[in-house]
Amino acid sequence: MADRLRYSWAFQLLVVMLVSQAHGGCWCYQYKVGDLNSWGVPPASNPRVYALWSQKYHFRLGDSLLFLYPPSQDSVIQVTERAYNSCSLTDPIKKMSDGNSVFNLTAPGVYYFTSGVPGHCQKLQKLAIAVPSANGTFFPPVDAPPPGTSSALPANSPSYPIVFGPSPPQGSGAVSVGASTAVGSVVGLVLLCLS
Repeated sequence: MADRLRYSWAFQLLVVMLVSQAHGGCWCYQYKVGDLNSWGVPPASNPRVYALWSQKYHFRLGDSLLFLYPPSQDSVIQVTERAYNSCSLTDPIKKMSDGNSVFNLTAPGVYYFTSGVPGHCQKLQKLAIAVPSANGTFFPPVDAPPPGTSSALPANSPSYPIVFGPSPPQGSGAVSVGASTAVGSVVGLVLLCLS
């Protein structure tokens, strides 16, 4: 009887994981903003790096954004659409200044961010992203490139950051789990239960 319960439990767990994966899963990802070494004023060679970067991904509820920057030189503020368009730094919705800032996407809508340093927003250090509702309805793209310009990031975009400030706390949802890792863990757990 104990073996039957063990097999039943392992089978149910495996089915839940496979069904979850087949329906898009419940995997959340952390995106390093801009895929750059740090959040900063875009280079003259790629002034629209943040606008182009936000179009490269399809953000979902539960995902998070990682802003990396030297805390003595920059910060990130979440602002309204009006403040984003006018580069107003007064009265932000949220201010992050630890150099290793994680922003969790917990509700659908369009989110707007700029640097908290005066003058940086005017130099296009700002980001707007759209998060669809749970039913998958997408909002219109934000910051679409002007006609005739490329919407791709340059092939030589650096990745994997030089980390500034403290690391995000463990268990903060800042770690992404790939489907293959999770399925491999479940298979290992099932085998362990069967032994």
